[in-house]
Amino acid sequence: MTSRHRILPGLPYPLGASWDGNGVNFALFSANAERVELCLFDHSGLREIERVALPEYTDEVWHGYLPDIRPGQLYGYRVWGPYDPGAGHRFNPHKLLIDPYAKALAGTFEWSETHFGFRLGSLKQDLVMDRRDNARFMPKCRVVDTAFTWGGDRRPAVPWSETIVYEAHVRGFTLKHPGVPPAHRGTFLGLAQPGVIDHLRRLGVTSIELLPVQAFIDERHLVDKGLRNFWGYNPIAFFAAEPRYYASSAHGDFKTMVQRLHDAGIEVILDVVYNHTAEGNHLGPTLSFRGIDNVSYYMLGPGNRRWYENYSGCGNTLNMGHPRVLQMVLDSLRYWADEMHVDGFRFDLASSLARGKTGFEGGSSFLDTIRQDPALSRVKLIAEPWDLGGDGYRLGAFPPGWSEWNGRYRDTTRRFWAGEAGLIGDLASRLTGSSDMFGWGGRRPWASLNFVTCHDGFTLKDLVTFERKHNEANREDNKDGTDANYAWNCGHEGPSPYPEIRDLRRRQARNMMATLLLSQGVPMLLGGDELGRSQKGNNNAYCQDSDISYVDWDDVDEEMLAFTRALIELRRAHPVFRRPRFFEGKRVPGSTLKDIVWITPEGREMGHGDWTMPFARSLGFVLGGESCAIDNLTGREEMDDTFLVLLNAYHEAVPYTLPPVALGRSWEVVLDTAEAAAVNTGAQWAAGITYPLKPRSLAVLRRSGRGRGGHDEGIRT
Repeated sequence: MTSRHRILPGLPYPLGASWDGNGVNFALFSANAERVELCLFDHSGLREIERVALPEYTDEVWHGYLPDIRPGQLYGYRVWGPYDPGAGHRFNPHKLLIDPYAKALAGTFEWSETHFGFRLGSLKQDLVMDRRDNARFMPKCRVVDTAFTWGGDRRPAVPWSETIVYEAHVRGFTLKHPGVPPAHRGTFLGLAQPGVIDHLRRLGVTSIELLPVQAFIDERHLVDKGLRNFWGYNPIAFFAAEPRYYASSAHGDFKTMVQRLHDAGIEVILDVVYNHTAEGNHLGPTLSFRGIDNVSYYMLGPGNRRWYENYSGCGNTLNMGHPRVLQMVLDSLRYWADEMHVDGFRFDLASSLARGKTGFEGGSSFLDTIRQDPALSRVKLIAEPWDLGGDGYRLGAFPPGWSEWNGRYRDTTRRFWAGEAGLIGDLASRLTGSSDMFGWGGRRPWASLNFVTCHDGFTLKDLVTFERKHNEANREDNKDGTDANYAWNCGHEGPSPYPEIRDLRRRQARNMMATLLLSQGVPMLLGGDELGRSQKGNNNAYCQDSDISYVDWDDVDEEMLAFTRALIELRRAHPVFRRPRFFEGKRVPGSTLKDIVWITPEGREMGHGDWTMPFARSLGFVLGGESCAIDNLTGREEMDDTFLVLLNAYHEAVPYTLPPVALGRSWEVVLDTAEAAAVNTGAQWAAGITYPLKPRSLAVLRRSGRGRGGHDEGIRT
């Protein structure tokens, strides 16, 4: 194929395709390649019009500059080198490859046997090279001009102590929203619509965490079943936004969404997947990294480099110990933070990113590099602190500066409200920020990102409606998804015709939502839980691009929505529920109250024997609001009211004797989940009398200036 374009040496940096206003510099890292060809395609992406060998090789980077190329040009790579799987090399120039630094993809990926670097069905499987061309079935990389008029865009920069995270899916959240124009439903521009943003703003959340939006593909076994990868945890390009979320252009749509969310004071956090790629194990397709430099990009077996280390459970694990792979991940993060104005990242299976020769390393290159990076150290960093390796569960082990998904908070909260006994000690730790796990290295309560539900598992409504998973729609014989749901269906599996069961389910949902939003740490809501969204008992809807996953905006639980809004407003208005420091159990100077006091139903302070009662299913505590926060800039103490929080997961009422309050004061009921209205009941209760905490309910009382009570002598001990 004759070259029609001039090509100059260019530069080995930056990696990727970089438009400078005059031409495009192409640079691709491959330490072991013997030749790299740049393949140019027409505007349709169907016809390969030219192949140009990159003329220079500098510091393991192949590069060249084409002065006649402009933004919009479609391209890919073919990389020559040894095909020797036993040695870890899987070069195959017959396969068109995606540039790891591609900023946009054009066209769709179609499954074909030509994607495999080896001849399927051969006796030696992946040891025999396949020489068929796969270009017609591959998306093409697009040269982009990243210019965008940001205007006065400013990051909301929400303090961690004030952060409320809302986990949502771009397509699932917007596809059926009546306020989104049909052409924008299911896209970034759908999230940018006033009706969608107004819901988030009125709800009171501060930060939306989006399920993966970096380009991904649908697994072959799903396509064969007529399903799709809905969640997006199958990445193929770490700099490119997923094309199925475009309405017009990759950059303009995404940046417009971020800009409008920022205008509303809402941060954008991306769920990112750097632990593996869509190329799978040794029998997977050759789409990008495998064909560019397999030995460098992936962690390979120490005994036989034909095999892949699989800490992700998806067939492979990126080799973060290689400096160029580490550079790619950090360049990707900086790109999304700097160029796309993203406010933070949630790292899927983050433990795998910190793996070294000895397993998980708290001082790994990845963690240490992010910690000192002037840009990335200032965005929100959230770890999913586990992977599938033997030592992969590392909750509480990430360094200062990180927040971590607290899976123990989820499990303890679920188990307690399901009625399991003997959990009050563990529950007390979860409610107060889990200092037993995060109280080191100057970490704060916000190191614990608390959640009861997330994309992976039951929705809140399903958590109180089903005890068993119902994943038949996934077409895996209901074998997929966890069986450890810690759920209680209130006596009937699935939708119930009995009013008393439906009422109890609504109460249980309120109990868990209130627990979440009144705990110390950072709360995360699953998008749609405030609306009463159900997935019909599916606890693994990763492949459900269907009504199972979509938010139905025509079927909203208005009572639950109002309750959630009121809870968020309560948390926002009272810093005692979002303290920047862990409790110490000590008296605040100038006050007769400790910062926190745990009380028994008799109204006295709990002792050791109270904590160890094996049958206990209720817990009460007083939050002293005299000094719950200090302004770091002014040094002023932030004062608040004193609150009494009571939780009862028992099937019978547990009366609580109300603690003493100051003269002329009483306890005012702020919320009681046993009541239909639930919030702002306004009822006044004098100290020393018994509050009838009803079965399976949560109540919050505030020390009020109205009514009469006894002399303020603190809590009886």
